[in-house]
Amino acid sequence: MGSCSGDTVTRLTDDLKDVKIQNSNEISVSDFNNKFIEVPDKQSLDSLSSFSLYDVKKDVNKLRKIVNVAILLPLSGPSADIGQSILSSATMAMFDIADNYFRLLPYDTQGTPEGARRASEQAIEDGAMLILGPVFSSSAKAITPYVRQSDLVMIPFTTDPTVARPGIFILGFLVHEQVRRIINFGISQDIYRYAVLAPGTPYGETVVDTAQQVIQQAGAQLAKIAYYDPNGSNLNEVVRSFADYDRRHNLLKKQRELLEDKDDPVSLAALKRLEQLDTIGDVPYDAILIPESGGRLTEVAALLPFYDVDPGRVQLMGTLLWHISGLGKEPSLVGGWYPAPSPKQNLDFYNRFKEIYGYKPPAISTHGYDAVALASILSRNQSADPFNQKNFSSSNGFSGVDGVFRFTKTGLSERGFAILEVTRDSAAIIDTAPLTFEEK
Repeated sequence: MGSCSGDTVTRLTDDLKDVKIQNSNEISVSDFNNKFIEVPDKQSLDSLSSFSLYDVKKDVNKLRKIVNVAILLPLSGPSADIGQSILSSATMAMFDIADNYFRLLPYDTQGTPEGARRASEQAIEDGAMLILGPVFSSSAKAITPYVRQSDLVMIPFTTDPTVARPGIFILGFLVHEQVRRIINFGISQDIYRYAVLAPGTPYGETVVDTAQQVIQQAGAQLAKIAYYDPNGSNLNEVVRSFADYDRRHNLLKKQRELLEDKDDPVSLAALKRLEQLDTIGDVPYDAILIPESGGRLTEVAALLPFYDVDPGRVQLMGTLLWHISGLGKEPSLVGGWYPAPSPKQNLDFYNRFKEIYGYKPPAISTHGYDAVALASILSRNQSADPFNQKNFSSSNGFSGVDGVFRFTKTGLSERGFAILEVTRDSAAIIDTAPLTFEEK
């Protein structure tokens, strides 16, 4: 397992050790050599490859220096469960991939910008060569000046693209990548007229902005945009207008009035057919992107057919917010599409995490594994600066728990998502995730 050469994506995942991992304030593989790692004797050092526990140089008595990597997480406070799950995932990766010279140093941010500042200052003082985390955008922004002043690379787990800059590489699932994937898939299915029905939030606005760019680049059409209040207070009115219900309903009434004045068999048959309808005329779009989740999503989806937008004729689409269980309980959402990491790729991670720790972790926990796996592989670089920001910008990318990803020079991340379709019971993959960026 390790860094691949040529045009091959660097794999970050491997079979996990069958161990029960204990938490520690300072986690080092060397503490567990006797149990988990077979350490070669000195006589066998000459035969070791460069991808072994030891970095063999001309002088076999010279061993690599310890590499300190800090991970900043909310280990106390309201988000402590998230922080602990990421740390547990990071520990898995360390045992799975790291060598004898890798040391992971956890610091508690308490989930606040002030706590993140204190944690980053302590990490830098302790000699950290790389900063993993923090989780929240506000915390990442608060410590960016300190990290950059120390000439360190930081890999925050946020999804806020405004955090990104050279040397600050975002590992979170960025919304623009999700929107690009789902719309490009729709276009591949000959869907060219789109609409966006979004909450009036920064997230909703980001989805709309990205959709406009992607659709324009593809030569498709963004036919309608509508925002509703995030608290849902005007949702009914917004969906009614979005569905162009009143105009289409009035067209139906006028058509009925015209037919009622006629008594020929054709007119009478047409009138009978219209009695079964609530509106006539099509909406000006063939797909609706709804960047919403939870109860609000089901509320939006239920209102669309109520105002005569047929999900059987208009494709409903979502973002990663749709990646939750029980979505198929709302009939209107069955058949909807959304992008997500391939469940087949990360199933092994979730099963093994549960086996070790006894519970299924939140989705963000996978970032802890991939960040430590990437840091572990780069730490084996024999240069004086293994975490130089240039080493994070491989055009071929890396294959992690959630599939292929890579960082741009500006600090943003690109990912290869699968496309899932909502079923009554769960979701099914209808387009597999790419294994390389050449497939995207």
